[in-house]
Amino acid sequence: MKNTRWYFHPVFIFVLSILALSASLTLYIYWYVEVRARLESLIRNYQLDSSQFFEVQTWIVILVLSVLVALILLGILIIFIYSVRTVRLYRLQHNFINNFTHELKTPVTSLRLYLETFAKHELPRDQQIKYLQYMLSDVERLNGQISRILNLARIEGKIYEGDFVATDLVEVVEGVCRENRHIFSGCDIRLHNPSRQTFPCRVDLPLLEMLLMNLITNAIKYNTSERPEMDITFAAAQGYAILKFQDNGIGIAKSETKRIFRKFYQVDRPEIAPTPGTGLGLYLAEHIVRIHKGKIRAESEGPGHGTRFIVTLPLEGEQEPGTA
Repeated sequence: MKNTRWYFHPVFIFVLSILALSASLTLYIYWYVEVRARLESLIRNYQLDSSQFFEVQTWIVILVLSVLVALILLGILIIFIYSVRTVRLYRLQHNFINNFTHELKTPVTSLRLYLETFAKHELPRDQQIKYLQYMLSDVERLNGQISRILNLARIEGKIYEGDFVATDLVEVVEGVCRENRHIFSGCDIRLHNPSRQTFPCRVDLPLLEMLLMNLITNAIKYNTSERPEMDITFAAAQGYAILKFQDNGIGIAKSETKRIFRKFYQVDRPEIAPTPGTGLGLYLAEHIVRIHKGKIRAESEGPGHGTRFIVTLPLEGEQEPGTA
């Protein structure tokens, strides 16, 4: 696309087509008005019967022609928008394939290196345990990526059969943080429940845990501070549980707070080293929240001010969750 000459650019061709079609309609109407004026002058000079030259249907034809031209313009506009979105989707998918391939290749390469080390050298038990832990971490990373893709396919295909159970959100969040403390060891995660009440909701535990993992790992991943922090606050209002995830990360521009939930979408973050990703984490998070009949939104004061994700889920007895 960068090597394409400017006069072959789709936007230029689209604008040129609109101008050409509009100009043709304008010239036709102008020509008709000029001819009609000359005929009227001729009729007056020779005292002819005007009904022989003019008919009421003429203006109807012009009106119909104008409507048809407007429909053609609308059709061109729709085709143009569709083409632009198709090109954008192609680019996003291309980036996704590249990033996802990297996400799979990196742990596989790491596993191969560790296995070759085991095959070539006799290692002390403590080093074996250390390398085995690294390998388990890589396997967990691979399993997470594969599970994310499989679940996304099921959710988008509306064939995901969730097992919803009544549980307390505070207990779920505490459990996720406790069971994954080896992953969050470099991050300070603080839970706040000012009302000290429970928040019973019907949830699909695997999906909810995936949502929490996505939000917390993003706070760690996109962070330039010496020690990442996240504050998770629980509240309730109008029959909904409200979970606020506030981090001290790099933040995002306000114009990006809605786009980040698009499929394959990734925010350009020049202030940090390139971090591979699939662009599916928040897209999947939004779908998980929708399955639970809730909502999710992002807030940020801009780059350098952290990001806050607000998740609202119906409390038990308020709404029945189900598949999207």
